Amino acid sequence: MATKTRKPRTAATPPAAEPRQRLTRHVVDAAYLDKPAHLRTRQERLDAGKALRVSCPRESHAGFAPAADRVDPIELLERSSLGRIPHLVPIRYGRMLASPFAFYRGAAAIMAADLADTPCTGIGVQACGDAHLMNFGAFATPERRIVFDINDFDETYPAPWEWDLKRLAASFVIASRHNGHKPGEARAAAAAVVGHYRDRLRELAEMPTLAAWYSYLDYEKIVDDTNDDELRRRRRKMLDKALQRDAAAEFVNLAHIDGGKPRIKDVPPLIYHSDDQKDPGFAERARVNIQRYRDSLPRERHVLFDRYEVADVAIKVVGVGSVGTLCAVALLFAAEDDPLFLQVKEARDSVLAPYVDYPGFASNGERVVFGQRLMQAASDVFLGHMVSPLDQHLYVRQLRDVKVKPLVEIYSPQNMLDYARSTGWALARAHARSGDAAVLAGYIGKGDDLPEALAEFAVAYADQNERDHAALRDAVRAGRIEIESEVE
Repeated sequence: MATKTRKPRTAATPPAAEPRQRLTRHVVDAAYLDKPAHLRTRQERLDAGKALRVSCPRESHAGFAPAADRVDPIELLERSSLGRIPHLVPIRYGRMLASPFAFYRGAAAIMAADLADTPCTGIGVQACGDAHLMNFGAFATPERRIVFDINDFDETYPAPWEWDLKRLAASFVIASRHNGHKPGEARAAAAAVVGHYRDRLRELAEMPTLAAWYSYLDYEKIVDDTNDDELRRRRRKMLDKALQRDAAAEFVNLAHIDGGKPRIKDVPPLIYHSDDQKDPGFAERARVNIQRYRDSLPRERHVLFDRYEVADVAIKVVGVGSVGTLCAVALLFAAEDDPLFLQVKEARDSVLAPYVDYPGFASNGERVVFGQRLMQAASDVFLGHMVSPLDQHLYVRQLRDVKVKPLVEIYSPQNMLDYARSTGWALARAHARSGDAAVLAGYIGKGDDLPEALAEFAVAYADQNERDHAALRDAVRAGRIEIESEVE
């Protein structure tokens, strides 16, 4: 893929009226396109990437300075809250107010606007769109391997590859500061993630195509190779616990028998049954939703899904950036002792969409499912999408399937460097699925020019993130933003 970002915005032009430049798949440059496909050797692709350093020098990515006409970050947050469930929006802001690290996790829209004004090679991939270090983790594949990979695709969209890498690098600086690490240690973590991305891309570029496509990160090996003895024990304990947590155990945790019927437990305001469920039309809408979701699954999955029957649905508040969007948990049964929990999430426009031009998808649910299937080494067998009778764009996946979250909040500087390796490798593998690893590797090179440039960017953007977090705090104090704290 190749993409051009938008031209800098003038103060008189509202974002909705901005012209967007076209994103065309697989374009590198005119000289490269003139060659027949069978003559595109690996070295030619490496050279094509290297040639991009002229139009977009690697050092040009260093640092960050907000544009003179930068949109007020609080205004962007307010815009992104439009259409969310109103009484949940204060919880979203309350979670973001907790720290600059928490703020960053909910501020993908702010960073997307900032990234659109940064230097760009013009090469696009299927981007995650929210590639911060907490959006990686371990989960079980349909073959029951435990893999480490990106695990959040709400913002996925075709976009410049640099945007994911910059967001990931900045998240390491922000998380390192949150953990009290020294400035040099935070910068080193950001440089490390870019360096590991670089090294893994070059390895993927040299592999046979199918070998690169089938590659994955074995999480059990990551656990075994953890140098920190205490962290290794914690990771092993969390993995063992996750492996034992089947759907029956989830039922005990999330549901109960009420009046002889299985029901999801109400734990307001974070889990509750919607008033809409009392609406006489709810049952019919639910039936239509189930059918539309089923139709989106590969046909052989219909056989599996049809063994289950929906017993209950409840609203569930999740994450930071997702708070206020529609998210529900569905409880299904294949037999009286055979439950399944599915998560139904609203899919809104990607935060990247205003800044690139792409033919688009039939729905945002389809966009999320397409991006996840393309970028992940293996995806959930129940991953599907639908557009509800109320025109809500939704996607569906299992609520949990041996999912293990990273313990970033307790990481030491050395732990951050180790985690940078896993996340850098995972992002490189994901980008190589849709992009040309040889072209990207040719641009990045073997040295530290790009790692050092993006480390400088990450530090500067972490400073900006702290200013934006302070702006949220000021908005709360001024009464512009209402928050709800979850601290008892």
